[in-house]
Amino acid sequence: MKVILLADVKKLGKKDQTIEVSDGYAVNFLFPRHLAVQVTKKSVEVLENQQEEAKENAAKMKAEAEQLAKQLEGITLEFKVKTGREGKMFGAISLKQVVEELIKQANIDIDKRKFLDKGPLDILGYHHLKVELYKGVISKVNVHLEGEEK
Repeated sequence: MKVILLADVKKLGKKDQTIEVSDGYAVNFLFPRHLAVQVTKKSVEVLENQQEEAKENAAKMKAEAEQLAKQLEGITLEFKVKTGREGKMFGAISLKQVVEELIKQANIDIDKRKFLDKGPLDILGYHHLKVELYKGVISKVNVHLEGEEK
């Protein structure tokens, strides 16, 4: 019997995949657990509509991410940090602080887990942090650490 999977099933297939299974497995396991539906004209039509909507949604989200990437390119976040006599920083600037400053200055909220450059910023100067806003859309957040001697 041909079925369309409604969810990922271990050792069988991924969601929205059309596969061939035995009649008993489909009727006794897949259908009662709402893991699959039988292939009919209507079910194939519904699947195609869902895939089309998913493509449109993905294209819309990618366009929004590209627009946000252009907006981020022109922003430089300034941090004044305490330094010692030799210009060495006390402490570091974390990604959480970068995200908070980005919200405060530009009203842009980006999850800190989307930053590709992990770790705190502990060297004075300009830093260019890479952010993956969407699959394949990578932007840079410019950060300037300026020291003020204690």
